[in-house]
Amino acid sequence: MALQYPKQLHFLVIPLGSPGHFIPTIDIAKLLAQHGVQVTIISTPVNTIRFGSILDQAIQSGLAITFLDFPIRYTEFGLPEGCECVDDLPNLSYAKALMEGYASIQILVEQHIEKLERKPDCIVSDSFMLWAGETAKKFKIPRVIFDGMNCFTQMCNHMLYVSKVYESVGDSDTFVVPGLPDCIELKKSQLPFMFNPGARHRGDFHEKLRVSEAEAYGVVVNSFQELEQEYANEYKKIKGDKVWCIGPLSLCYKDASEKVQRGNKSSIKENECLEWLESQETGSVIYACLGSISRIEPDQLVELALALEACKKPFIWVVRAGHKSEKIEKWIDENGFEERTKDRGLLIRGWAPQLLVLSHPAIGGFLTHCGWNSILEGICAGVSMVTWPQFQEQFYNEKFVVQVLKIGVSVGAQNVVHLGEEEKFGVVVKSEEFKKAIEILMEEGEEREDRQKRAIELGILARKSIEDGGSSHENMRRLIEDIRNQTSIREV
Repeated sequence: MALQYPKQLHFLVIPLGSPGHFIPTIDIAKLLAQHGVQVTIISTPVNTIRFGSILDQAIQSGLAITFLDFPIRYTEFGLPEGCECVDDLPNLSYAKALMEGYASIQILVEQHIEKLERKPDCIVSDSFMLWAGETAKKFKIPRVIFDGMNCFTQMCNHMLYVSKVYESVGDSDTFVVPGLPDCIELKKSQLPFMFNPGARHRGDFHEKLRVSEAEAYGVVVNSFQELEQEYANEYKKIKGDKVWCIGPLSLCYKDASEKVQRGNKSSIKENECLEWLESQETGSVIYACLGSISRIEPDQLVELALALEACKKPFIWVVRAGHKSEKIEKWIDENGFEERTKDRGLLIRGWAPQLLVLSHPAIGGFLTHCGWNSILEGICAGVSMVTWPQFQEQFYNEKFVVQVLKIGVSVGAQNVVHLGEEEKFGVVVKSEEFKKAIEILMEEGEEREDRQKRAIELGILARKSIEDGGSSHENMRRLIEDIRNQTSIREV
């Protein structure tokens, strides 16, 4: 009697057009394919060209990954030609139009599914793509969501939503988030805009998002259990055990060429960057990068620049100010900043090869905006951090890095600066505060050694988690088996 082998599963993967979401979502696609799953990534033409090249080697090696592109009708939604990703927009007033453009492809995706001889076994979608939930319900396909946050953040949001503790305090009052394994104190002014009444972008979107997430079959998390075991356990209880920590996703790229091109074409040549790093002493360089959609005011960036100069440490600064980049570039030029610091400073404009930089032995500290992708990449590299949270869940992430993991030093930011409202807030952190935090992080001594030791240990655990038999590797296997079981039940 012939052996019956299980048929290949087919997953539909639907990313959101923002680098911090799109990049890890296609990392998930690569991991699924490595586990024998056929993957179709729903994308748009510009995003496939920009982000898809990182999967070329994987596809050429025989992994079953396909991009299925659906064009966005720019004129219909008032979008500039070629703008299919948040960081390509002239300013964030176009963000709503971009989301409407993405929603318009729902009907095209459903027409594609209807033509398939066999429907996809699972949809993995960014949580912000609400229409994917509607499509999953229509075709009775299990939907697993990805929102780019860790279990710690998910638990903070859940406990705040359930307890409403933030409603009874003033904006500058400190309160303890109830029900967490650690004593986490926050201010209302530091909360993401779903809880923060100062946010401009309120409305019913977040309630729709909450409902959509509750209807999903499960959640994949870009984290690993050893990093936040207690929080992962609690989050699983809330989600009926349908939570799979499958990260760190960035570790699915091994060689330097992949690390350089992940996310976008780097604005600096690999050799130039590596040669500069090679010229620095081990653990001496501070790397300052503030996220892919940074819109920080030029006056605020000047404060950071002055601190980097005053610290007398070698540094790499990724200069990014969105549509106001000309203003900061004018200051750099007119004040001779780049010339004055050329012997110990490297300025990168545009996209930086962050994985390559962080993994270099010369890096001694990472000044970050506390986006989860960046923090996890720092953890993988075994690097301690200076934390400067900006918006959304980034103040949660700061608490996790500084207080729970004890591998960071805060610059002391007190308030969320909501995306699109940077001009209203102006300068919120002075150069003296940056300088103090950098010096504490980089100062030789027992405290730095302890931070570095913890960071290095976490990096080792991160790499082990994705190896055969590691926690994340096993979680990916369990997810696939779970979906296989659901497919079998549906077919019966």
